[in-house]
Amino acid sequence: MSDDGKRRWRGPGKDRKPDSGRRTGERKIIAYRAKSESSKKWIERQLADPYVQKARQDGYRARAAYKLLEIDEKAGLLKPGQRVVDLGSAPGGWLQVCVRKGVKELVGIDLLEVEPVVGAHVVQGDINNPADVEAMLAGLSGPPDLVLSDMAANTTGHRQTDHLRTAALADMALHFATENLVQGGAFCSKVFQGGATPDMMEALRARFRTVKHIKPPASRSGSPELFVVATGFLGKQASTQ
Repeated sequence: MSDDGKRRWRGPGKDRKPDSGRRTGERKIIAYRAKSESSKKWIERQLADPYVQKARQDGYRARAAYKLLEIDEKAGLLKPGQRVVDLGSAPGGWLQVCVRKGVKELVGIDLLEVEPVVGAHVVQGDINNPADVEAMLAGLSGPPDLVLSDMAANTTGHRQTDHLRTAALADMALHFATENLVQGGAFCSKVFQGGATPDMMEALRARFRTVKHIKPPASRSGSPELFVVATGFLGKQASTQ
């Protein structure tokens, strides 16, 4: 600062002037162009995606519906007359699949609002909030036969961070399942990259008769997502041993 309190610009060149904000503006333009290009690629990918087109034809809200259909084709999870919980229900594609498969009682929960699905009782809330969970389970007449979770944190672009955040949600889903599933029930959850963490796999093998990973064809080849499927729940006593 000079004695008069005003900043003097120093350095070579007598005509040097303070930054007028142009550089900031240029950065904003570059960021906007990058975002626009990314959005353009996403739109092009969506338009070319056969699953997106098929979802529109079949009346599903999202292409993710086919992930569950393909998982079910391999694992035989969905059966008429079941009681099912769908964690992370938005936008409702998995709920639609369950209804069409003849599920008897169906409930779901999501932090986001879900447009009503006929045949499903959905709560906008948090699975970490006991009151929200109670409100959701009020839609079932007994313990669920199947707990589904397609929960995933918003991606950051950093693979390790995204993996850890999604792994934490998978752990939450597993905790919910072991607290609420009927004996003999099943569990299916999204996981990332190499699959369930070693700790989660150990917990699953201690609580279920069979555990495996499935990468449904509807899951894009470039996506790190996998689904862990566990069947034959051994009961709550196995969770405390």
